[in-house]
Amino acid sequence: MCGKGTVARETLGGPVAARWSTERVLGLAPDASSAKAGRGQAVPARWSGAGASARAVWGACQGSGQKPYQAAVELAGPAFRCTCPSRKFPCKHALGLLLLWSSGQVPETPDEPGWVRIWLEERASRDARAEKRPEAPKDLEAAAKRAQDRMARVTAGAAELRGWLTDRVEAGFAGFERGGAGELRGVAARMIDAQATGLANGLRRAAGLVGRGRDWPGDLLAELSLLYVLAGSVTRLEQLPPDLAETIRTRLGFATSTAQVLESGERVADQWLVTGAVDEELDALRTRRTWLRGRHSGRPALVLSFAPPGRPLDSSLPPGHIVPGELAFYPGAVPLRALFADHTEPVTSPPPRGDTVAEALSSYAEALAADPWLDRWPMLLADVTPARYPGPGTGPVVPSTGPTGLPISPTGSATNPTGLPTSPTSNATNPTGPVVPSTGPAGRAAGPTGNATNPTGLPTGTTGRATGLAGPSTGPTGNATNPTGLPTGSATAPAGPPTGPARPTTDSAGHPTTGRTGWALSDVDGSALPLTPGTDPWRLLALAAAHPVTLAAEWTPAGLRPLTCWHPDGVVRLD
Repeated sequence: MCGKGTVARETLGGPVAARWSTERVLGLAPDASSAKAGRGQAVPARWSGAGASARAVWGACQGSGQKPYQAAVELAGPAFRCTCPSRKFPCKHALGLLLLWSSGQVPETPDEPGWVRIWLEERASRDARAEKRPEAPKDLEAAAKRAQDRMARVTAGAAELRGWLTDRVEAGFAGFERGGAGELRGVAARMIDAQATGLANGLRRAAGLVGRGRDWPGDLLAELSLLYVLAGSVTRLEQLPPDLAETIRTRLGFATSTAQVLESGERVADQWLVTGAVDEELDALRTRRTWLRGRHSGRPALVLSFAPPGRPLDSSLPPGHIVPGELAFYPGAVPLRALFADHTEPVTSPPPRGDTVAEALSSYAEALAADPWLDRWPMLLADVTPARYPGPGTGPVVPSTGPTGLPISPTGSATNPTGLPTSPTSNATNPTGPVVPSTGPAGRAAGPTGNATNPTGLPTGTTGRATGLAGPSTGPTGNATNPTGLPTGSATAPAGPPTGPARPTTDSAGHPTTGRTGWALSDVDGSALPLTPGTDPWRLLALAAAHPVTLAAEWTPAGLRPLTCWHPDGVVRLD
């Protein structure tokens, strides 16, 4: 082992590093334009004096000036050095050099040039000094006082939010599209002042729903219902099971330190398949969500990495590869987020065994019952093909949705969307029996004072109340099964327009989707899941034109987001 995540192999001249895949190299690019520019630099004629050892790759690239740019990459970090004026890390020259190396066009040698050796030694010296630097003594008493003060502010903010939500829902949403988003953002600002960042983020999401699509009042009510439950849980943390209490603390915005996770987090050793990765940028911070699945345990995991704009995200977990190692999981009712305590070099994975749509939905339902605020879930689907389906209200090509907004399987119904056999203790509200205890009609957990028909615990009245995930609307006055009080026809007709959040009524630009067609992924049993609005289906169609494929995706309230596809010619990253 040479450095973190770099395996050395022997040649006649000494050890050299195992080459990375092209996908792993391009994953280092700070943006799409850098990746494209890097490909343009991956031309052997541009380079001189290139070489690779167990520690680094280096070379000189001829640019527009007379003097070539000297580029080097330390593989253990990775870390980058280039004499070009670019402020991006890595620059296009470092990317081009790595692309040449990954394709076998850089000669291997253990003899590093002097400028490369000096740079590597300086880095090693800085790292050694940092490790020896003593930590500042911790004032445990002061830290406990700060934590106590913050909890007091969060508790006060949560009480204020519950009062505001009660008043707001009593008043109804008539005319709310005129200024309602601003009102929600104003309350979010007060939650920031109370250091309840989780509540503030939920209010911002709710603000983005106002006026978007025909059914926006139901979608808004669903989001506010979950916030009401979350705010009401603040004062009951000591009474809740420890795992659920940790979930609530995380959703409120309390962080768990990396050191604490490594010290006391649940450890799981496995061969971890990297099923996909999603990169997003928000508030001048780049985030990468990397989804994993244990090859033997079948357990899902989520690894997060962060970087400021222009800096590379962690590329040590390339999609389509298996990473042997041990994960330490963050605490929670559904332990999903994790970090590697130790791992070795990723290796290419053969096509994995995926799940049917029914199996994937069953796993999601169990997780949602334990954590009703779960907004993303990884899925690995076997033998799926893209299929066109009519938009909401235009036909039942994709099965109708049940109360949770999940597509109904061929054996399911409006009250049992997954088609799973019901247990002796099951009923219309809880089709799987004891697996989903104390949930409302939307499959969400009941609030502190709620029940199966009113999971948030909000009192119902003549103007409608939050009762779960946007159940169907039947009349102008509203009740426990019609939270919005909007007329929509029969409340029990399963083939009507979907009411749950998994079938959106607007696309990514906010345009109504009613009456329009969309795309779904269908398995061999005929069960299907809708793709997120705006998903480009043509790459999927090209990959699955001859036969079904195995596909990894991220399930969200907006639908299925394809990430990675396995087919006979290899692995293709779709996101």
